[in-house]
Parts: sequence; structure tokens; C-alpha cells
Amino acid sequence: MGSRRTFISILFASCLAVISWFNFTPPAQALGGKLPAINQPAPEFTLPTNTGNGKVSLADFRGKWVVLYFYPKDFTSGCTIEARRFQQDLPKYIQKNTEIIGISADDVDSHAEFCDSEGLKFPLLADIKGEVSKAYGSWIGVVSMRHSFIIDPQGILRATFVKVNPSIHSMEVLEMLAKLQSSIS
Repeated sequence: MGSRRTFISILFASCLAVISWFNFTPPAQALGGKLPAINQPAPEFTLPTNTGNGKVSLADFRGKWVVLYFYPKDFTSGCTIEARRFQQDLPKYIQKNTEIIGISADDVDSHAEFCDSEGLKFPLLADIKGEVSKAYGSWIGVVSMRHSFIIDPQGILRATFVKVNPSIHSMEVLEMLAKLQSSIS
């Protein structure tokens, strides 16, 4: 029963990811709901994680840039590729005073296993009820959509990505981050 539910969940998340690549919705409204406004304070949150003291808040990262990425499920192919690319580029983000944070509806134990298996050195947060995903317009039913956000050191949302290709997404984020940092600084 559990593996059947997992299979259906993965199939559903994969279908949603494919649909989101085609971006059938207008830019201000993503498939997962209303996106927060650019150049406004990013929605605050505190969620459990598998690292550090067990909870992470957006406010913990004031003074740093934040790449907040939402993804459907640990251990699925697209989510694994995306996480690997962020990990591969982590030194570049660190050079840019930027923290990577991943959020999905998976629990803390799943995140811990995923981080261990993939060697991830950035926090993954457990949004089991989807409350933070909803605040960012990234929730659809039982999973988070594949959306990403760049938040500046003052907590202001500066960029949104709703049409995400996991294979090249980290490069796209790095390019946008460079543009934002040069124009805002």
C-alpha cells in the first residue's frame, strides 16, 4: 500500500512538473497559486530541517542572499538532478554570499536520507502541511511545485522562477543572481 501511494505521488508530481514546463498560466499566477510580489518582502517562515538546531527561518539569513527552491519529492529523478546541480555549484553560491534552501512536503527523516545519499551540504526543510509552499504559490494538492525564488539580504523577493528545467536551473539562478547583485549593490 505504501509503495503504491509513493508511486502515485511520484507519477502525479512528474506530471505536474511537465505541465509547469509548458507554463500554461500567466506570470503572476503559477500553477500552484498566486506568487508573492517581486520587490516586496518575501513571506517569512520557520520550518523543521535535518540540519543544525532542527529549525530554519528565513530571518536566520538576513545579510545573505537566499535561493529558496521548492521541489516535489526527495529521491525522484528531476528533484535529484536539481539538488545535485545546486550542490555542484554550491562553492559559486558561497562566493556570492548566497544560501541555498530546499523545501518539499517530505518529512525530516526523508530529507536526512536524501542529503546523506546525495552529499547535500545545504538545508532541506519539511513543509509537510504545505503552508510555506502555499505562501509562495508553489503548492498543488499534496506536493510542492518546482519553483525557485531569489531573496536579497534584506529579505526582499527579487526573482521568481516557475518554468524550471532541473538540469540547467542552477546555472539560470547563478546568472540571475549575478545580474541582481550587480544592479542592486
